[in-house]
Amino acid sequence: MTDSIFTRIIQGEIPADKVYEDELVICIKDINPKAPVHLLLIPKNPIISLAHLQPEDAQLMGHMTMLLPVIAKSMGLDDGFRTIINTGKGGGQEVDHLHFHILGGRLLGFE
Repeated sequence: MTDSIFTRIIQGEIPADKVYEDELVICIKDINPKAPVHLLLIPKNPIISLAHLQPEDAQLMGHMTMLLPVIAKSMGLDDGFRTIINTGKGGGQEVDHLHFHILGGRLLGFE
């Protein structure tokens, strides 16, 4: 595995507020939330970014995509939610480990 903060969270070295976990992913609350609900859905497989996906990652990405509305609903986001995947430094990615942001709990503009 790559040595990112997410890898250390997955390995249990750093505590995190988990809201979901299975054999493929972990979902935690963001420590610097941009909305009342701000979660990070992270694959346990350390893919660097969307730009680094391989054909064998298709099933994992489908799994993650199908989990998004399930997790959002479990957090009370019945009126809707936003998903964001930052890719690369120019796209605002701060951790070199693919992850979805799930945001909601208020009307979100385009900030």
